[in-house]
Amino acid sequence: MNGVPLFEWDIRINYGIKTGYNEAFIINNNKRNELIEEDSKSEEIIRPILRGRDIKRYSVDFADMWIINTHNGIKEKSIEPVNVDDYPAIKKHLNMFHSKLEQRADKGDTIYNLRNCAYIEDFFKPKIIFPNMTKYLPFVYDDEGFLTNQKCFIITGECIEFLTAFLNSSIFKYCFRENFPELQGGTRELSKIFFDKIPVIKISELQNLKFKEIIIQIKELIKKHQPIVELEHKIDEIIFDLYDLDLHERKTIGYINIQ
Repeated sequence: MNGVPLFEWDIRINYGIKTGYNEAFIINNNKRNELIEEDSKSEEIIRPILRGRDIKRYSVDFADMWIINTHNGIKEKSIEPVNVDDYPAIKKHLNMFHSKLEQRADKGDTIYNLRNCAYIEDFFKPKIIFPNMTKYLPFVYDDEGFLTNQKCFIITGECIEFLTAFLNSSIFKYCFRENFPELQGGTRELSKIFFDKIPVIKISELQNLKFKEIIIQIKELIKKHQPIVELEHKIDEIIFDLYDLDLHERKTIGYINIQ
């Protein structure tokens, strides 16, 4: 199959946030509201977070879960770690787990900080999110700044909108589903090493913008609980054209919807 292996693309594939103790750092909406009510500054470092189970094809099922983003800064960019003393309500909350936070391996400069994450800024860029293990091969385009836990990967870099469409397309599922090892129960492991050799055709920025327009339309339809099959077929046809597939090849692949 024609294309450039993904490891040669200008993209980065990274894990989600590893807190070392999710019970302290990942909170529900009630706790978030409580912390903000106690100290309005708390809102500055409480970010929405997605788990692997929240990722659907082209959309997310946000469960109102939030992460206390006491990041450890980025020394190379002179970004300082979050000083929890500036957020008294959050410090009070984290102190409830003090002994557990001391024991964890994944921590930063203080017990209150998350481990070093050199790509923490990537979470706030347009990106693709996908679960590390799944039966369904779902990929979602995110431009809303979600963070993710360690059960997800994120992809940032060039032509993210097109890559979202390609990874959700029938041609990807038909040609590359078997590239990812199947585990017990039909679940597949979507680790970075299995993506690197997948060849994907390069496109222009103008073509990428067209895919972005379609993805935005899909997201709007999903929000309105309307069907997206027509647009998914449109994406398939455009990608078939990009790969110059003949009628027989198109019929062989067909429309693949893994549910």
